Amino acid sequence: MSRTSPHPPHHHPDDVSRRALLKTAGGLTAALALGAGAAAPAGTSAAAPAAFAHPGMLHNAGDLNRARVGVAAGTEPWLSGWNRLTANSHAQSTWTPRATATVVRGGTGENYGLLYHDIAAAYQNALRWRVGGTETHAQCAANILNAWARTLTSVTGNADRFLAAGIYGWQFANAAELMRDHDAFDLAAFQSMMESVFYPLNNNFLTHHNDACVTNYWANWDLCNTASVLAIGILNEDSAKYDQAVTYLKSGAGNGSIAHAVPYLHTDDDGYALGQWQESGRDQGHTVMGMGQSGAICEMAWNQGEDLYSYDSRRFMKAAQYVAKYNLGGDVPFTTYTWGSGQNCAQQSQTAISAVSRGQVRPVWAMLHHHYNRRLYLDDPYISRMCLSVAPEGGGGDYGSTSGGYDQLGFGTLLYAT
Repeated sequence: MSRTSPHPPHHHPDDVSRRALLKTAGGLTAALALGAGAAAPAGTSAAAPAAFAHPGMLHNAGDLNRARVGVAAGTEPWLSGWNRLTANSHAQSTWTPRATATVVRGGTGENYGLLYHDIAAAYQNALRWRVGGTETHAQCAANILNAWARTLTSVTGNADRFLAAGIYGWQFANAAELMRDHDAFDLAAFQSMMESVFYPLNNNFLTHHNDACVTNYWANWDLCNTASVLAIGILNEDSAKYDQAVTYLKSGAGNGSIAHAVPYLHTDDDGYALGQWQESGRDQGHTVMGMGQSGAICEMAWNQGEDLYSYDSRRFMKAAQYVAKYNLGGDVPFTTYTWGSGQNCAQQSQTAISAVSRGQVRPVWAMLHHHYNRRLYLDDPYISRMCLSVAPEGGGGDYGSTSGGYDQLGFGTLLYAT
């Protein structure tokens, strides 16, 4: 018999100290600057790092070196991950940027495909330089990033403009983080663009939620904007933004904070802890997307000394286990989910988990398996099975032509294999 319980946020005393583990995970400099220590209580964030680690978002120096060595030696699974990258049309050094002053997502004049295609190309070319050492790919990535930094002035549209600012904000910052030390990249111009174009929309959404009921928007809306604020904080070495993002994930009012994103905890018949995801009654495509957005936040924070992966007794891990098990074809418990919608918080409810888009493949699982199983040696049967079932992971351009195929940067097999 499964057990279900609502679960308010709290800090678990056994949470792993990220700052201690940094010393063995390629982040010695940041660890020494921060010192060892426990995470802050729920509702507050630990201080931003005294010295930001670079590269320090989705990939640290150790991740990149491990991939470099594995590819050079022709060792699996790095080789398969590398081959998936080099075969992608976005990963070619001949890619030409299509920067425009105004990006529109939602409503009349949509053109946001220009942005997400160019972000995928910048990231993938940056990876080819970082892992393969080819200067032509570095020049291509720098050209893309510079073109947008010098051209983009606004992101607009209907409410979907907040999705664009969130998803493409954190992704763009990650591509820039890989290139930040290359002479051809204008880091200062890019930092200014992220500060003036993306952050105001991110902050506006997390503060006002488009003037709707705070629970009206699904978890992913909060999560992508939180991820963007965090990434901008790291890229620009802005402690206030870093703390804003960490605090929101821990105690924010909207559905992207961890207690709201995982409103119920269960135990399945095999004794594994599962966390019901906020969008599980909606569809599985957006639910798996949530694993990618949350995972990105956790990984970026991890590389700066903050262990959000373990926050609140590893609440996110329980959610990932839940989502993986259901999308592998297993049965999971579901507690009726009720929320307020619209501007007047009209009540709506979902009484069953949704099978819509069940089993959808997105490149989000390698990073989660790497953390929970390979770093922490935890039993993650559903996450690990899902990770193996979708390997080797690709990226933007490998998962369809619509925007959903570009919601994650991907290539986790290449970057997170150990």
